[in-house]
Amino acid sequence: MTSQNTRRFDEVRPGDSLPELAVPITVALIASGAIATRDYFPGHHDKDAARALGSPHVFMNILTTSGLAQRYVEEWAGPAAVFKDLRIKLGAPNYPGDTMTFTGEVTHADADSRTVVVSLKGKNSMGNHVTGTATLALP
Repeated sequence: MTSQNTRRFDEVRPGDSLPELAVPITVALIASGAIATRDYFPGHHDKDAARALGSPHVFMNILTTSGLAQRYVEEWAGPAAVFKDLRIKLGAPNYPGDTMTFTGEVTHADADSRTVVVSLKGKNSMGNHVTGTATLALP
């Protein structure tokens, strides 16, 4: 559920932690994310094709990961926050049956621009699936 309250710049400090968010990884999430982003690569929706590539199952694409990372930060920041930048790096793949748990922390605040930088990671049973930063302007 998205928060209806937006965090204000004056309420946020470097070192503040974001609440964890656990995302169950399912075939439906992986395949629908790929379809929604027009990524028809067979490894994202066809288990046999994924196995032919050496993967044990279908795997999540980067655009779905990017959307989940944005969701995580946006649920914390609120609807009036404005994304200025999102930079992510992929690590371990996301496979069905696993759970990716997001954690994050405010690492920088700039009073002149009223922006904050959030460092984030999404970890599954194999390690970090995604790491990165998000820069947001807060009212």
